[in-house]
Amino acid sequence: MDRNGNRVFWGLWAGLTLLWLASNLGAPDLRFFALRAAALQLTGVLAIGAMSLAMLLALRPRLLEGPLGGLDRIYRLHRRLGIGALIVATVHWLWAQGPKWAVARGWLERPHRGPRPPVEDPLQAALAGLRHPAESVGEWAFYAILALGLIALIPRIPYRWFRRSHRLTPLAFLALVFHSVVLFDLAQWPTPQGLVLGLLMLGGAWAAAVSLSGRIGAGRRVAGTLVGKRFHPGVHALEKRVRLGEGWPGHLPGQFAFLTSDRREGAHPYTLASAWDPATREIVVIAKELGRHTTGLEHRLRIGQPVTVEGPYGRFTFDDGAERQIWIGGGIGIAPFVARMKALAACGPGGERPVDLFHCTREVDEGALALLAADAAAAGVRLHVLVEARDGFLTGARIRETVPRWREAGIWFCGPSRFGAALRADFDAQGFPVEERFHQELFELR
Repeated sequence: MDRNGNRVFWGLWAGLTLLWLASNLGAPDLRFFALRAAALQLTGVLAIGAMSLAMLLALRPRLLEGPLGGLDRIYRLHRRLGIGALIVATVHWLWAQGPKWAVARGWLERPHRGPRPPVEDPLQAALAGLRHPAESVGEWAFYAILALGLIALIPRIPYRWFRRSHRLTPLAFLALVFHSVVLFDLAQWPTPQGLVLGLLMLGGAWAAAVSLSGRIGAGRRVAGTLVGKRFHPGVHALEKRVRLGEGWPGHLPGQFAFLTSDRREGAHPYTLASAWDPATREIVVIAKELGRHTTGLEHRLRIGQPVTVEGPYGRFTFDDGAERQIWIGGGIGIAPFVARMKALAACGPGGERPVDLFHCTREVDEGALALLAADAAAAGVRLHVLVEARDGFLTGARIRETVPRWREAGIWFCGPSRFGAALRADFDAQGFPVEERFHQELFELR
């Protein structure tokens, strides 16, 4: 399903470029300042178009989860569009500022402009009067977007800083929409380029308004109550059990949800580690102590505390036509497989295809491993636990040695992205159809 995301990503750049070229047919003016004006228009169109689509994807659109392969892929495309827009916006800024610096240093001579004819069209006159404010607003909005982009891209910056600063992105985007509307060639609006760009900016502005009002995902939120918790000290992980109120549609094993237990901290994504039972209306999530929010969560949470749950999301649902399956859970990535095993145990393992589950971990908690072994036995799943210090790293060769009929399998991976990428490349080199049968959860918020 990554192929669809690639098509959208490259299709946007190619489509906007072709629309711009179609609207600017004719003999090109090769003088420097004429080329500069053309470059400013093209890079501006590309940057604001990509930002607009990225804003729309930030709404977690349900209709696109199927075509794009789940919210994890939607967020990945959102991130790629943001990076691409930032790069193109930087080129746009350099075209705007570079010639000014060159003229100031005497390297370029500004072309002579005669007196401009009076503007009779009131709309054109109004836009002309806003030109200088729009340029100033656009410049400062670019600096803001650049700073916000760097915060999002630098892993060492704490997640809480990223989450709080990212709330300013819609404001900076709206400022850039104002900049673009004023400075876009008025004669181009009735063209296909203008119509497509206008729709993109209108959609992006609406998405920005939804974000600023805190309504992203509002239609998929359900109130719940924390009814149980269990801490596994060996792996520094907290298991939370939440009873949901009315409105939860149920979920499939492998899906995830956003949980909010503290409004100041906001929503955090967790893979659901339980099968859905409408009789109990309970879900289980596992939180690994990885940062400020999750560290010490055991002591901050109290039984009976209200929790908001948003979801379910994701397409990591073990739905394939393979004769057998190979599951690989790295660290906390074991959660979706726990949910699937519980669902299989509830239905009875009889008649199910063979499943091999590889659980790789650096830390050991005997209690947690005993629970995992019990789930695997109840579901009829063949469990292989690899402790890094004792057993070394899991490799593709090791999997193929353990599962001789691996070519018949569908592979499902959840864990560190580099680990997954290495296994995918390894199986690809062996002729395994990774595009169709290597399924990897790619959810990353930044």
